[in-house]
Amino acid sequence: MGKRDDLIAVYADDLRKKCGMEPDMALLTKVTIGCGPAIYDADASTVAGSQPAELETVKKNFLMKKLGLADSPALTDAINSVIETYGKSERNKYRAVVYYMLTKHFKKESVYG
Repeated sequence: MGKRDDLIAVYADDLRKKCGMEPDMALLTKVTIGCGPAIYDADASTVAGSQPAELETVKKNFLMKKLGLADSPALTDAINSVIETYGKSERNKYRAVVYYMLTKHFKKESVYG
C-alpha cells in the first residue's frame, strides 16, 4: 500500500470512530484523490474548524467551486454541522474527511462520478 492508501485508512478510521459513520470507501477514495497533494502537507491536510477564514475557504473552494452549490446560509450551517459531528475538540480534522461528510450531506456524490 502507498502513502495515499495509508491516509485513506486513517480517514476511514476517523469516520468510524469519531464521526460514527461507516464510510463509502469508493467515495472516500475519490474525495481524497480530489484533495490532491494537500493531503501530504501537515497544515493543508487538516481544517482549522475554529478559524472563520478557513471555513470560508472550505465554503468557497469546495462547496461552491467543486460541488457547484450556490452561496447561502445552508452552506455555513452544513460546515458547522460537520465540524460538530467530527468534534470541536478534535484537533486534527482531516480535510478529506470534512469534504467527504459535506459531499454526503449535500448528496453530491455524483460530482465524483
